Amino acid sequence: MTMYPQEIGSIPAETMRIARAAYPKGSLAMRLRDELGGIYRDEQFVALFSGRGQPAQAPWRLAVVVLLQEREGLTDRQAASAVRGRLDWKYALGLELTDPGFDASLLTEFRRRLVEGQAEALLLDTLLEVCKQRGWLKAGGKQRTDSTHVLARARSRSQLECVGETLRAALNDLARQAPEWLARQVSLQWVQRYGHRVENYRLPKADTQRTALAEQIGMDGLHLLRVLAQPDTPAGLRELSSVRVLRTVWQQYYQFRDGRASWPGGPQAEQDEGIVRSPYDAQARTGKKRELVWLGYRVHMTETCDAATPEVPHPLHLVIQVQTTVANVQDVEQTASVQQGLAQAELLPSEQLVETGYVDADLLVSSQQTYGIRLLGPVLSDNS
Repeated sequence: MTMYPQEIGSIPAETMRIARAAYPKGSLAMRLRDELGGIYRDEQFVALFSGRGQPAQAPWRLAVVVLLQEREGLTDRQAASAVRGRLDWKYALGLELTDPGFDASLLTEFRRRLVEGQAEALLLDTLLEVCKQRGWLKAGGKQRTDSTHVLARARSRSQLECVGETLRAALNDLARQAPEWLARQVSLQWVQRYGHRVENYRLPKADTQRTALAEQIGMDGLHLLRVLAQPDTPAGLRELSSVRVLRTVWQQYYQFRDGRASWPGGPQAEQDEGIVRSPYDAQARTGKKRELVWLGYRVHMTETCDAATPEVPHPLHLVIQVQTTVANVQDVEQTASVQQGLAQAELLPSEQLVETGYVDADLLVSSQQTYGIRLLGPVLSDNS
């Protein structure tokens, strides 16, 4: 798709009249348009689109939809339906009442472009800049920081499932890239072993049989890695992401002696938390926060929490910074990074409220000395 920047324009008269009649006190979407107007401009997104292809949906509208979608907790289909049928959304987007909206897949595509273009922070940074200009957001005051879990795009698997699915994922990618080459490297038994998703309920119950299957998978994977290393291997196959994950998983889950792959029962306890738990999201890690255990990532969010003032008569709770890490990175490891990010954005607080996980003695001192922040949070109790 290509993108031709367009002026935002005014709200159609009929859309304005009917929306205001239906929402005499307004709605969040309508107030967003009234107060912030054209918060985004198509020109901000030019770098995310190619110079050729069909015209794209106006990026500024997609950006506003993403904001409203997140605020109301809607799926892509629900958000697309709201664009098509809700008067207040048409008002916010400046659409005619008869406008049919767009397909829900455009929202997925838009987010993909933001991520691939490393423009993930564009929507938030633009909103914060407008709030600064309006005097709603200033440095100083109170802020609070906390973390929550983000699930990976794949479920956590048992150790045997993980190695089996890792090999199956690599085989599927190789079959798409070089089917004739792959057919010469594997036997018909491989089709029976890896033709279906490796699910726990399909696996043998006896420990000896599970170990035998794990070592068979290990030898199959080792054979595949060896033939991939041959000089006559088609170009590019060794660098497939699924093949790189296969190498990593085999190093983590197997021990190699005399050219054979033995199964020690999964990753060794002394290994670090870089263990791959699923081939479909190799960066995901296992995290734990109090009673919650999950596979995925951890997101640290900082928001303002000041009381109302004459300039801002209503308490304004704005998320002003977001940092995402793998799930096994502890909160205390991110405290300094969060403060550094706030300093770069010129949004340092005078008081930062945090949970126990973000506090230690050094941080209590360095926060005050380096940034002038009074770090407030309960410290860990001494149970010794």
